[in-house]
Amino acid sequence: MKQISILGSTGSIGRQTLEVVNSFPEELNVVALAAGRNRELFLEQCKAYKPLLVSLQLEEDALWLKEHLIKEKLRPEIRYGLDGLVAVATCHEAVVVVTALSGAIGLVPTCAAIKASKKIALANKETLVAAGQYVTKLAEEYKVEILPVDSEHSAIWQCLHGENRSAIRKIQLTASGGPFRQLNRQELENVTPEMALKHPNWSMGQKITIDSATLMNKGLEVIEAKWLFGVDYDDINVVVHPQSVIHSMVEYGDGSLLAHLGMPDMRIPIQYALSYPERWFNHLPKLNLTELKGLTFEEPDTNRFPSLSLAYQAGKIGGTAPAVLNAANEVAVHAFLAGQIKFMQIPSIVKRTLNEHQFQGSPVLEEILEIDGWAREEANKIIRNC
Repeated sequence: MKQISILGSTGSIGRQTLEVVNSFPEELNVVALAAGRNRELFLEQCKAYKPLLVSLQLEEDALWLKEHLIKEKLRPEIRYGLDGLVAVATCHEAVVVVTALSGAIGLVPTCAAIKASKKIALANKETLVAAGQYVTKLAEEYKVEILPVDSEHSAIWQCLHGENRSAIRKIQLTASGGPFRQLNRQELENVTPEMALKHPNWSMGQKITIDSATLMNKGLEVIEAKWLFGVDYDDINVVVHPQSVIHSMVEYGDGSLLAHLGMPDMRIPIQYALSYPERWFNHLPKLNLTELKGLTFEEPDTNRFPSLSLAYQAGKIGGTAPAVLNAANEVAVHAFLAGQIKFMQIPSIVKRTLNEHQFQGSPVLEEILEIDGWAREEANKIIRNC
């Protein structure tokens, strides 16, 4: 039985991870959970899975949780804040840590888990975006596996099995194109948060859904793929595939193109990260090829969706540039959801923040965290002056 910790258990990926756990009670056991501020749902999770260690974002919520768990005769160790995230990430009993947090907040606990020699099931792409060079070197130093949970990176990972990576010609990252791929520039100016949160194929959290609508999510995945698979940015291509049936592809030097197909269901890549190197049978919906009406592909339009180009630019600059990109984007997305800026101002704010930064090469963790804080302040300043 694999003992697992989950960072972000009340979020979309965290909840789906627990669904996978429910399907494999003999194979998986939850020993530690961490969440943000959804204390009611977290209480139910604690009652259902009875973890040894739990953490919430705020001290007041941790005290509320303790009071309610005592009534249930449950007494796990209860922590809060960043220290609590680190405690869950390094829980002694855990073998695998599912990092399902949204945003750069996942960086510190993920690094702590690596130093504690935990296997990482990575769903927090911002960790590798903000600190890819640092994190991958750390994982190499501690001989820790980073197993991708994102559907696209899981697809690439599986297409690489048994292959010589020097034979890779290109990685083809597929993108649904989001809900607005057919809107013109003027129509995009009038997009509301409610419109942007309606993804055509996937059920995800708010931040990643907005990133999918701007194509920033695909840009972040490009940077993540660079560090996961050790390929150059010029060898990572993005192709819009509206049906979301092919999750990504690897093109080899001999002209072969290996593709990973499946239902657009995050429980499949989550399960594979937890079952690896085995494959477990499940009862999830299966892809019926005879029901497919067709698979189509198109180039992404970076004039209407400039976030993708910004991510490539930041990735190629390297150093602290991706951390600035990520932090500014998080702030801009939050402002859009709060009604403070328009949809098309998101990439503009990211670009202006990047333009204000003096980039540094090969930063260590403390420098990355400092730059992250600077970028958030700068982006907020730009938003206030919009």
